Amino acid sequence: MEVKEYLDNAQEAMELAADYLEETLSRIRAGKASAKLLDGIRVDYYGSLAPISNVANVSVPDARTIAITPWEKSMFRVIEKAIIDSDLGITPENNGEVIRLGIPPLTEDRRKQLVKQCKAETETAKVSVRNARREAIDGLKKEIKQGLSEDAEKDAEANVQKLHDKWLKKIDEIFAVKEKEILTV
Repeated sequence: MEVKEYLDNAQEAMELAADYLEETLSRIRAGKASAKLLDGIRVDYYGSLAPISNVANVSVPDARTIAITPWEKSMFRVIEKAIIDSDLGITPENNGEVIRLGIPPLTEDRRKQLVKQCKAETETAKVSVRNARREAIDGLKKEIKQGLSEDAEKDAEANVQKLHDKWLKKIDEIFAVKEKEILTV
């Protein structure tokens, strides 16, 4: 493989780790209502698991409420059960027309718990970035045996390290934004 391919593969893996982190953190409740909170919850829809947004209209009428309007009456119980069974920690209210989720303000302990959860997800993303760097450097070292000059390998290794540093900084920024969002009362 060419040096550029190793760099491109490392770049792609690091970018995926950051994207995954952003997606995961968007599902963590920060005291405000967001339709994204329901993205990870699946419901049984005629034998297959589907996101709630595929079986109902999900809206956010205000900062503390999520309204779910199922397209079929039979889905009320299924959606309610899926929300109760999820790790969202919110009890749905059903009036026969709409399922409402009231987002309670977060307690100080719950905020600390959520920050800890975000930190764990951030660390997982950082490990993925480090693994991508290691794989690229290992591949470059193997290329020396295939005839790549040591200088070219050292330059490529430095570029991989720059990518690594750039993506770790980006991941830290993503975490800082989410942490601030959670801790803001």
